[in-house]
Amino acid sequence: MTTTAQPASNDRTENHEGTSGVVGRPLDRVDGMAKTTGAARFAAEFGYAGLTHAALVHATVARGRITEIDTTAADALPGVIAVLTHRNAPKLRPPRRPNIIRDLGPDVSGTNVNYLNTDEVHWDGQPIAVVVAETSAAAQEAAGLVRVVYAQLPFTVDFAVEATTHAKPAKGDLTFRGGAKKGKAEAALAAAAVSVDRHFTTPPLQQNAIEPHATIAVWEGDRLTLHDTTQSIRAMRAHIAWRFAVPVTNVRVVSPFVGGGFGGKFGVWPGTVLAALAARSVGRPVRLALTRQAVNRTVGGRTASTNRVALGADIDGKLTAIVHTSVTRLGRVGGTLEQTTAPARHLYRTPNLLTQQNVVELDLLANSWLRAPGEAIGTFALESAMDELAYELGIDPIELRMRNEPDTDPLDGKRFSQRMLREAFAVGAERFGWSERTPEPRSMRDGRWLVGIGVATAFHSALRMTANVTVRVAADGSVVVRCGFHEMGMGGATAQAQIAADALGVAFEAVKVEYGDSNLPRGPMAGQSNQTATVATSVLAACDELNQKLHTLARRTSTVGETPAATLAAAGRPYIEASVGSDTRLGKVAGQAKFLSTFLRDQRWSKAARGAQFCEVRVDADTGEVRISRWLGMFDVGRIINPKTAASQLRGAIVMGIGMALSEQTLVDPRNGRTMSAGLDSYYVPVQADIPPIDVAWLDEPDKTMPLGLVGLGEVGMTGVAAAIANAVFHATGKRIRDLPITLDAVVDGETAIPR
Repeated sequence: MTTTAQPASNDRTENHEGTSGVVGRPLDRVDGMAKTTGAARFAAEFGYAGLTHAALVHATVARGRITEIDTTAADALPGVIAVLTHRNAPKLRPPRRPNIIRDLGPDVSGTNVNYLNTDEVHWDGQPIAVVVAETSAAAQEAAGLVRVVYAQLPFTVDFAVEATTHAKPAKGDLTFRGGAKKGKAEAALAAAAVSVDRHFTTPPLQQNAIEPHATIAVWEGDRLTLHDTTQSIRAMRAHIAWRFAVPVTNVRVVSPFVGGGFGGKFGVWPGTVLAALAARSVGRPVRLALTRQAVNRTVGGRTASTNRVALGADIDGKLTAIVHTSVTRLGRVGGTLEQTTAPARHLYRTPNLLTQQNVVELDLLANSWLRAPGEAIGTFALESAMDELAYELGIDPIELRMRNEPDTDPLDGKRFSQRMLREAFAVGAERFGWSERTPEPRSMRDGRWLVGIGVATAFHSALRMTANVTVRVAADGSVVVRCGFHEMGMGGATAQAQIAADALGVAFEAVKVEYGDSNLPRGPMAGQSNQTATVATSVLAACDELNQKLHTLARRTSTVGETPAATLAAAGRPYIEASVGSDTRLGKVAGQAKFLSTFLRDQRWSKAARGAQFCEVRVDADTGEVRISRWLGMFDVGRIINPKTAASQLRGAIVMGIGMALSEQTLVDPRNGRTMSAGLDSYYVPVQADIPPIDVAWLDEPDKTMPLGLVGLGEVGMTGVAAAIANAVFHATGKRIRDLPITLDAVVDGETAIPR
């Protein structure tokens, strides 16, 4: 569905129009054949002569010191090569302090623990030994034979208790805002004609990508090759070089295919560091493929949260106050802040606004990113509260949102680079059949099933970083794009091939994209939905330079109007190429300056991907079973490069949102800090039977401030999903659930059972 875009102002200069019509076509993925036939090799699937296998030994206390560690039985097991502990492991440099400018992104060290270089234990699950053996089975068996005695220390692991007693304001940084204030929100809330003041909670969550974390480490002298499941090649390379005190150029990270990351593979977690440490210690290649339980005990997931959302409005539904305060957690040895209050700062017009993010530190594994960090939580709380306000006012939930659509950013008055939420809701409502919904709770039924329809706004901020790219055009007509970006299932190589084909006016089949290797020009992290826009910016710049060179050659050789291959042949040139960025020391400084320049330039606008989530649920009136029967996500995400891969990304994100709403939660024992849901037998991700047909659509209107008008869409699909489901459950049952996940017992429990 396409709508008419508003005229662009003269300073919106970044939109490039394609010339060969490749951009916008639903082309098959260039890596599809390799993945479906098994030819694609993932991190754990590379072979080396003399390859050994490693397994981790995990701490079983939340905090303490190791007083005894007995490896006798493990050492004696046939096939065991070494058992590394804090007593015999090589010394490493400790992780560096975070530096967002140096790293061109958040710090990549999962924790600040110097693994196996300390007898201290900081969380239940921390690796305290590594077994290296000839086979994986021997390594796993030997790991179970290591005996450890601890001197336990006092610990704090109960988030629910600490969030109410020891929360403190979070500090902001270049990309994160701890708090914001406009007007006098609390006073306006107290004076509002109508108000809601509610509390919402969300549990910790785990990523559970289809490919568990794995590393193969190979040392040749002081040069290291890592095959790793990473979504930040360049940051991992720099981190590992620092830890092992070798030049960055001596570390090669190879990651051609990653089986899902969702934020969990951005940081450098213990497995990667310990695989490299083990390989250096035994002098042979080491493969460390984590079990699912080991992943979830050593790789951080989403924090738990508590949220207060208070909304004040006049009798016509115009918001007079928005308050969103939130408490999330950090590990005492690391962790990342989630921008839970970001949606409240940017979605609705109000003269009075107050947001504040607070944190508590616990003796748990450091929390980390998970798809749409912050916004997934924030939209659940805010959009649930908006639905409650709509019922208090007796106003249609969509109409309430439209009455509060801002003309400029609600917090600071910046112009929107693009904002078409009105169109997304209007088109989505018609497509979904919103007008057939009766507004009263419990007013729709199909036999024993109570039917409910809910809606919520989707929101995720847009970000660009920097990428070094080389593009080569050869006399045989082929084009090669080289950049060390990542392929985690999103179709990145396909999109960049389409972009280059259009920019150079060549066939899509003529373009080959090389990626996933630190030997290539440095790419960005694959996070914050930035990769496609970031790499596209550099690809377009390189192609512009190539087109200028080709035009000059064409005039010299009288081949104007002919193909690039014909021009190069006439000029006797086997190829020409253009590069953006440099991996020299001077080039890195220039890259940092470019990052800051791009970031500051983008700050002139309020940029985000947005959308409307429509959900129909059926709730068993007796058991409380919730089934989603229909879904539509209608998005305002700029220009679509490839409809096939875009639809896949949006559907996948919606599925993750369904899991967040209905089943997923990391269970932590408040008595000892142990993760009780480390395996898929106790952590319930959605399966095919849980997922309805998911309809996704978009407006496909270019954002004129972005390359090709595209806006990242990998994460926005998860936002608003949990709220849409909770709102639909209320419409079906009359019961408002403010604590995720929405389980059977939550629907039918005690005094708050489904109204009769």
